[in-house]
Amino acid sequence: MASSERRIAERRRIAALSAAALPVVAGSVWLGGRWAEGRQVAQGRVLYDTHCASCHGADLRGQPGWQRPGADGRLPAPPHDASGHTWHHDDALLFRITRDGSAAVVGGGYESDMPGFGGLLSDGEIRAVLAFIRSTWPERERAYQREISRQAR
Repeated sequence: MASSERRIAERRRIAALSAAALPVVAGSVWLGGRWAEGRQVAQGRVLYDTHCASCHGADLRGQPGWQRPGADGRLPAPPHDASGHTWHHDDALLFRITRDGSAAVVGGGYESDMPGFGGLLSDGEIRAVLAFIRSTWPERERAYQREISRQAR
């Protein structure tokens, strides 16, 4: 009987320790995910500043008159903040435009100054740039863009 009581007490201790450890483990996993996300956004910021800001602006506001074609018939670089239309597009389309360039994605003789960065940036780096851009949007725009990305899959 004493042996049986010891086993029961030991099992209770193990269960109590497991229950106490669960929130710590779950919290570490969650925080690890948030940390990785923050790291991706930080990398994206550096890449954006290096490769995108010269046209789309360090403040993501794009070029003046971006909604009307210029004298050359091409649209100026649009803003990537919430005032623009970037958040109206799903993740896959944004990725393809960034990797391949607007003209290649739109086709039909469309002309654009937006080059493809696939030969310069890795897929992961392109995703980091897009993560940075998304991180600047208000929650309403992020939620909308998440939903259209989900629907597009």
